Formats: sequence, C-alpha cells, structure tokens
Amino acid sequence: MANDVQYLIDMLYEMIDGAKGVLMAPDKCTIVREDALDLLDELRGQLPVELKKAQDLLRARDEYVEGAKKEAEKIRRQADQDAKTIVGESEITRIARDKAHDILRRADERSKAMIGVANEYTDDALRRTEEAIQMALEEVRESRARFRAVSSEKLQAQRARLEEEAAESDRRMP
Repeated sequence: MANDVQYLIDMLYEMIDGAKGVLMAPDKCTIVREDALDLLDELRGQLPVELKKAQDLLRARDEYVEGAKKEAEKIRRQADQDAKTIVGESEITRIARDKAHDILRRADERSKAMIGVANEYTDDALRRTEEAIQMALEEVRESRARFRAVSSEKLQAQRARLEEEAAESDRRMP
C-alpha cells in the first residue's frame, strides 16, 4: 500500500515538473486540473486505507484478548466445578484444590502471554503503518521543496534575461 502512495506522489511530481510554463509568468505552470485532482483523490483514498488497516488490527487484537479472557474464565469455572465435584477425604480435597489453583494459575499465565503476543503484534503493525505514512509525508515535502527550487531558479533566470534585455535596449538608445 505504501508503494501505491509513493507511486501516486511520483506521478503528481512528474506532472508538475513536466508542466509547461505560463507566458509572462515563469514561476507558474499549466497542468490539467482534473488529472491532478484525480491523483490527489487517489492519494487521499490510499491514506485512509492504511489507517483502516491499523484500526482493523486494533479491533482484531481486542477480539483476541476478549477471547483469551473468555477462555481463561471458562477454564476457571471448569476448575471450580472440578474442585466442587471432588468430594472425599481431606487429602483428595487438598489435591483437587491444588490442581484447581494450578489450572487457574496456568490459565492466567496463558491469558497474559496471549495478550502480550497480541499487543506486540499490534504495536509492530502500527509502527510499520506509521513509518509508511511518515515516508509518504516526507516524499510530499521533498517534492514540494524540489518544485519550489525549480520554480525559483526559473524565475531568477527569467529576471536576469529581462534585465539583460533592458540593459541592451538602454545601450542601443541614442
């Protein structure tokens, strides 16, 4: 997706860079408005896709965490049920209680581990999305800077040429 954004930025830059200058206004150029707006619309459409992916990842992580919690609760309930159904001598009851506590502890550890993995995955995906968006923004900034530099150079060249023509005209006058 980041490549699509980059491609659109490159196309927009080439469109502006290759545009013809306007007569008597060398710092301005003519581009086909609809083509430029189409590229900007596509670019605008791509960035929300990246953001939607990030939101989808967050939602999936939340669902995963919720499922892990439900599974842990189910295991806890089963352990409580198992502990209640085990009846008998104090030793059997103690063993059952220990086993139930062990099951609960393991379920809790597993739940925490699953939540940790989900958080790491989501954080990594969001970091990559952030980097892609940052790269696209930097490319736009660089394109603007290059455009301004080229525009400024052309304006200075035009001014110098006009000054030379004026000086030449002044020299020719008696």
